[in-house]
Amino acid sequence: MAPLPIKFNELFQLSSAGIQQPAIGFNSCTLESDHFVCVRQKIDDNAQPEVIIVSLKNNNSVMKRPIKADSAIMHYNKEIIALKANGKTLQIFDLAQKSKIKSTTMSEDVVFWKWFSETSLGLVTDTSVFHWNIFDPAQVAPQKVFDRNQNLVGCQIINYRVSDDEKWMVVVGISQQQGRVVGSMQLYSRDRGISQAIEGHAASFGTLRLEDAPADTKLFAFANRSATGAKLHIVEVDHTAPNPVFQKKAVDIYFPTEATNDFPVAMQVSSKYKVIYMVTKYGFIHIYDLETGTTIFMNRISSDTIFTTAGDSEGSGIVGVNRKGQVLAVSVDENTIIPYLLQNPENAELAYKLASRAGLPGADGLYQQRFDGLLAQGNYQDAAKTAANSPQGFLRTPQTIEKFKNVPQQQGQLSVILQYFGMLLDKGKLNQHETLELARPVLQQNRKHLLEKWMKEGKLGCSELLGDLVRSHDVALAQQIYQEAGASQKVIATMAESGNFDQILPYSKSVGYTPDFNALIQNIVRLAPERGAEFATTIAREDPTLIDIDRTVDIFQSQGMIQQATAFLLDVLQTDKPEQGHLQTRLLEMNLMNAPQVADAILGNEMFHHYDRQRVAQLCENAGLMTRALEHYDQPSDVKRCIVQSDKIPEEFLIGYFGRLTVELALECLDEMLKVNIRQNLQAVINIAKKYSDLFGPTRIIELLEKYRTAEGLYFYLGGIVNLAEDKDVTFKYIEAATKMGQLQEVERICRESNAYDATRVVNFLKEQKLTEQLPLIIVCDRFNMIHDLVLYLYKNQQFKSIEVYVQRVNPSRTPAVIGGLLDVDCDENIIKGLLSSVEPASIPIDELVSEVESRNRLKLLLPFLETSLAAGNQQPALFNALAKIYIDSNNNPESFLKGNDAYDTLQIGQYCAARDPNLAFIAFSKGQNDLELISLTNENAMFRAQARYLIERADPEIWAYVLSDNNVHRRSLVDQVIATAVPESQEPERVSIAVKAFIDADMPVELIELLEKIVLEPSAFSDNANLQNLLMLTAAKSDRGRVAGYIQQLDKYSPEDIAQQCIDVGMYEEAFLIYKKAGQHAEATNVLVDHVVSIDRAHEYADQVDLPQVWSKVAKAQLDGLRVTDSVESYLRAQDPSNYQEVIDIGTHAGKDEDLIKYLRMARKTLREPAVDTALAFCFARTNQLPELEEFLRGTNVANVEESGDKAYAEGYHEAAKIFFTSISNWAKLATTLVHLSDYQGAVECARKANNVKVWKQVNEACVAKKEFRLAQICGLNLIVHADELADLVKQYERNGYFDELITLLEAGLGLERAHMGMFTELGIALTKYHPERVMEHLRIFWGRINIPKALKACEEAHLWPELVFLYAHYDEFDNAALAMMERAADAWEHHSFKETIVKVANLEIYYKSLNFYLQEQPSLITDLLQALTPRIDVNRVVRMFEKSDNIPLIKPFLLNVQSQNKRAVNDAINDLLIEEEDYKQLKDSVENFDNYEAVALAQRLEKHDLVFFRQIAASIYRKNKRWDKSIGLSKQDKLYKDAIETAAMSGKGEVVEELLRYFVDIGSKECYVGMLYSCYDIISLPTVMEISWRHGLQDFTMPFMINYLSQQAATIQELKRDNEERKAREKEDRKDEDAGPILGQSRLMLTQGPMQTGSPAPYGQTNGIMPQATGYGGFR
Repeated sequence: MAPLPIKFNELFQLSSAGIQQPAIGFNSCTLESDHFVCVRQKIDDNAQPEVIIVSLKNNNSVMKRPIKADSAIMHYNKEIIALKANGKTLQIFDLAQKSKIKSTTMSEDVVFWKWFSETSLGLVTDTSVFHWNIFDPAQVAPQKVFDRNQNLVGCQIINYRVSDDEKWMVVVGISQQQGRVVGSMQLYSRDRGISQAIEGHAASFGTLRLEDAPADTKLFAFANRSATGAKLHIVEVDHTAPNPVFQKKAVDIYFPTEATNDFPVAMQVSSKYKVIYMVTKYGFIHIYDLETGTTIFMNRISSDTIFTTAGDSEGSGIVGVNRKGQVLAVSVDENTIIPYLLQNPENAELAYKLASRAGLPGADGLYQQRFDGLLAQGNYQDAAKTAANSPQGFLRTPQTIEKFKNVPQQQGQLSVILQYFGMLLDKGKLNQHETLELARPVLQQNRKHLLEKWMKEGKLGCSELLGDLVRSHDVALAQQIYQEAGASQKVIATMAESGNFDQILPYSKSVGYTPDFNALIQNIVRLAPERGAEFATTIAREDPTLIDIDRTVDIFQSQGMIQQATAFLLDVLQTDKPEQGHLQTRLLEMNLMNAPQVADAILGNEMFHHYDRQRVAQLCENAGLMTRALEHYDQPSDVKRCIVQSDKIPEEFLIGYFGRLTVELALECLDEMLKVNIRQNLQAVINIAKKYSDLFGPTRIIELLEKYRTAEGLYFYLGGIVNLAEDKDVTFKYIEAATKMGQLQEVERICRESNAYDATRVVNFLKEQKLTEQLPLIIVCDRFNMIHDLVLYLYKNQQFKSIEVYVQRVNPSRTPAVIGGLLDVDCDENIIKGLLSSVEPASIPIDELVSEVESRNRLKLLLPFLETSLAAGNQQPALFNALAKIYIDSNNNPESFLKGNDAYDTLQIGQYCAARDPNLAFIAFSKGQNDLELISLTNENAMFRAQARYLIERADPEIWAYVLSDNNVHRRSLVDQVIATAVPESQEPERVSIAVKAFIDADMPVELIELLEKIVLEPSAFSDNANLQNLLMLTAAKSDRGRVAGYIQQLDKYSPEDIAQQCIDVGMYEEAFLIYKKAGQHAEATNVLVDHVVSIDRAHEYADQVDLPQVWSKVAKAQLDGLRVTDSVESYLRAQDPSNYQEVIDIGTHAGKDEDLIKYLRMARKTLREPAVDTALAFCFARTNQLPELEEFLRGTNVANVEESGDKAYAEGYHEAAKIFFTSISNWAKLATTLVHLSDYQGAVECARKANNVKVWKQVNEACVAKKEFRLAQICGLNLIVHADELADLVKQYERNGYFDELITLLEAGLGLERAHMGMFTELGIALTKYHPERVMEHLRIFWGRINIPKALKACEEAHLWPELVFLYAHYDEFDNAALAMMERAADAWEHHSFKETIVKVANLEIYYKSLNFYLQEQPSLITDLLQALTPRIDVNRVVRMFEKSDNIPLIKPFLLNVQSQNKRAVNDAINDLLIEEEDYKQLKDSVENFDNYEAVALAQRLEKHDLVFFRQIAASIYRKNKRWDKSIGLSKQDKLYKDAIETAAMSGKGEVVEELLRYFVDIGSKECYVGMLYSCYDIISLPTVMEISWRHGLQDFTMPFMINYLSQQAATIQELKRDNEERKAREKEDRKDEDAGPILGQSRLMLTQGPMQTGSPAPYGQTNGIMPQATGYGGFR
């Protein structure tokens, strides 16, 4: 049978990704290309919907997203998904970027959509078609393209196609008419704006290049199956001249007789092969030629419907998805389609065109025959066309070109060869030979531009020969050709020739070619120095290993290019590697000698660290770069030599440099600097000393400076550190130096600002210096509180002026201490007063001054100063305190001063007065609100009236709480004064309220009542105060309830609500009732009777008295709470209050008062329209069995929750009422359940069908099964088993009741359902294993693909159905388990051929060996057959070991011989042992000669002891192969096998072995063997040995042939050598002549001997230095 012309394979199985069968359909599964399959799935009602995306090009990876949408389609090749929700909302998301691209809402539902290009979506609505470019930001919403035709009304849209140029569109729909599916299409032309209605099922657009046509022809293909037949139509659209007109094609479509209802569902045009793929509903694939419409192939590829298709990304085939979830791919098989067509001679022309069009193999003979025939006929143009269009260009050969070149040119016509080349250029790219043949005449005609044009179009086959041909005409074009041809050597030559040096390195890197860059740089530098430096730098940056750095630097230096060499080395040495140290030294050396400033910059950048530091340091010192020299010197002597030249070293560097030295070396350097030139270096030394003072130590620096007696140095050094120094000696030294330098201001500053000095030492030093200005001494004494010593020193030395200076300028705040000191030395009061008068009063701390003077009992001394200060506006409290004390002690009207002055300290003065005059103290304490002191004073002096008045005036709750506490022994006395005097005198309500509150807080109810009665009951300003009346009644309620009733009658201003509530809180319910009744608050009064007095009867009587609705409502609520439902309903009726309907309903329903409830609810319905009221009324009718009233109520207007009432009636057993409820709202689900309880099963089934609810079907099914109504139960069951979640419970129900056959009947009936799923087939199989095992295998064979095999496996195993178990394992690809099951249950399940087919597919290799053991035990005769099947998969060595262990090697001899070709030691050893045992020496000899992997020596030793000579011969052969020549020859001599011995000696190639055997033959007198040795070992035996043996043993006659041959060979060799010598001398002579006549530059001479370079005509590149150029292909520079 001929191979099929198509490639057909399954790309993926959707069910393997967890996609369930219901989700695999036209509405939920989409396929836009061969990149993605997109499926929407919702497993059950409770599960979240999800979108599953299978990436077919990414190892079938599966991506799941929880997306709720009506439709989802993926982009052709990007992770972009388009989602549609609610028919109108469209959203586009980029899944890779996790972002939204676009979204819109259509005005009408989108009934079909798909991607028609890489950028755009096509949207079909009920009336129009839209296009939407999702990548165009300007296109926010879809754009309308055209309106739908009327012929598509009522059709289901199944496809929408757009031509590549988007000028033609077609909408495809299908509909059911007269029992068949009718296809309708609308073809629309965008340019013309018109539509055409066409009858068809599938359509597609395509293009085709017709013969001799300059452009592609646009075609439209569509297929239709009508009632009369099926046709495929191919028509041209948008014909453009000068293309030939395409003749419309209409061909019949063949449908098999059994496919009467089949019709086309999809069509794709292959852009690669120009064929049409058409798929039908029944899974047939049709392939037609696009140009002729000829049928190429037709066959069925799927037993299930292929509901969606798409073209593949390569334009070669078609992909589709069928109902089973298979993703299938079909394309033309390039290797078989042409031979397939050629089977039918009628298809020869089709095969010819198809092979030409797509470049397919298989038609080579046909093309060759046609080409030869056309040439023979002289039809050269068609022959050229045939050769140009030959598949895979097999006719485009040099021979063809030669044939066309030999054709004579016709007059006035192009030559055939040029016509041929023109056809090739139109078709595509020329090969290399064609390009060369075309380029020669073009360049001869000077039409280089044609080559440039063809080169840009990519139509030339570039080669090195072509580049060579073009190079003399255009170097740039030649370079491009060389690049295309990969001739790197010549590309670089042309770049250099044209001066494009910057292109050389990138190109070399891109192609991986490395020329001699050193020679290249040398030549470029000589011709263009700057370009050469740039080129070298570029190479060094890219890869320094490409050039010799030292040689490159030599090149630059030889040309005096120091700057370029520096730049080059800076680039090269950027990595700063240790191995570059000599280059770094060289770079610095050349710049230090030629450009020191450049070297300084390089060193300053710290780029290098591996150069010769000592050498560079010396060069830096010589160049005057002292800073760099110091950086590099390490020896102290070198450092000292440079460091003293501070004038050449920047100070900043010098200071930093000392930080890098050791302390000892740094001090030595400082000493050296001062020693050499103190005047020049002192400033630098001072700055260094300041910087590193902490490091060197101030003491050592001071010693160094004192060593050279430089007070100036000490002053400036210490001045830099003294501000931060903490060493007291440093500060003292600085004060001492500054004093010596006369810098008294600096002494004054340090004394004032520094804390790091010994004050006593400094004071003593300053005293000793006897300075004219005592300010430093004053400052030190002031800071360290040495005032007394200072005053004594100054007073003793009569320096009163300095005292004045101190108190006036330095620290006036020290005046009190100075005054105290002067008083201690008994200074004259006039001097003291004068001193006080000279100081600004505001700057003197009055309190300290008063303290100093008061402690010495001289307070009056200050009165003039104090009065002066007061007059000057001084408001310090201490001033007033001092004046108050003076006035009190002098009794100078103190009361007036204390009352009229607010500036003194009341607490201090009050305490001062307490012992002198309590009244004055009371004035001070009250003025300053010193509460505790005042209370203590008045308590001690019995001043309770004053205290009471103060408390009322103070109005401070905290003070009230303090005085009214239980701990106050004076409380009663104070309360009496408050009640009797203070409160009646007060006219401030707020202050009185605070006092009352204080009594309350103090828990003094008796005293509070006294106070309140005094205020309220007696005439006063507070008698009508509501708050006080409330307080009086509240207080009485708490402490004296007997007074409350009287207060209720006497008082009218209180708050009844508050007082009544308080009475309720304390249990005075009757008083609360009286208060509410007096206030006319009847509802509240009723609440008291109901809630507190708890007398519903009194409440009922009180309601009768007042007869108010709100009162009746209160009473009704109380009666309801007391479960007096009837009374409560009557009260509610009198109140006409339905507001508490919910509670009335709940309690009335619970109490069973349905009749009363009906009354109440009818009253409530007059004013309320509440669902709860109507629901309760309806249910009351149900409970009282008033079914007619219930029906009438439900027919009327109501807002009852009928379903809830029905549920409640159902739950309580009122099924007739429930039936009425559910009937009224058409709730078929619950009505069905209710009818089950009423035993109306037929009606229940009908209602369940209307409800179509799983739960209802389940309940009805259970009831029918229980009543054995199996026919009705089956109806329900069929609606249940399609739901996988319900299937298990249903099966358990039937099995629990023992209805096994009924269960099987139900499941079998369900298999034919459209929604039949895997669970049904599985459960049926399980049931059959339990109850009808004889039917299991039949079921499995038919439905194994739709069964959950793991569950079926378990069932078969439990039922001991071993053949069925093996069958399932095999079809589940569990070949391991299948093989194990066969072996374990061999009696029932094993069959040899099946086992062989299974065992080769197992994954666990151990099973192979278990199977071998099994066959060894059970079927030893078949083990060889099994081994033959397992040979490629098993470890042969292990098998051999197994059978050796069981001593069964002979059993597997055929297997061993079969696998011996693997040359494994274990196999060879086993075979050899077996053959030795069988004494089969022939086969053994073949074995050891052909297979060498065995223990050779051991085998040989074993064989040499064998009785048969043949085996000993084999042993000798083995020794020979292993180069044990002596052993081999010894065995051969032992058995007199001299021929073998001679062969062994010859093979050894060893003279000693050969000589020994030769002498052996001479010794035994075997002259024949002697001659044989001379012949066989001719090349090994030395001539002297032969001549010796021959002479000694008289064997000259036998030796003569050897001698003759030897001498003949020697003579021939000498003659050959002589001839070669003569030829060599002749060649050398000729070469010398050529060399003398040749150019000088072409010879290999050194430049020194060559002479000066010629400037007029540069030498060829690569020869300028006299060295022979390398074969790089470079040309000379131009």
